[in-house]
Amino acid sequence: MADDETYGTVRIQALLEALRALAQRIQALDAEGRLLDETPSLLEALGDVRSELFTYEVRTTFDTPEVAENRRIVGEASTAWAPEDDTDSEEDEGWQPDEP
Repeated sequence: MADDETYGTVRIQALLEALRALAQRIQALDAEGRLLDETPSLLEALGDVRSELFTYEVRTTFDTPEVAENRRIVGEASTAWAPEDDTDSEEDEGWQPDEP
């Protein structure tokens, strides 16, 4: 699988660190009474983290071509037959007692 299709451990750790750093920054600015004074820089930081969160979500739910093909096959197989489609079967008539 190509690197751009996965979201590895190193990248996950970097995202977690970015989220924690943003949270700490917000708390520090709030404690200093400067939270709204830093709106432009906070919006930029939020945008960066949001972008990486989106990438994380997309990459962690990414199906490889093999997985996608398997899902397609299972989907087709599960919708291809239904009991009511089997009209030639004696089972459709229910149980019939043996005639003497």
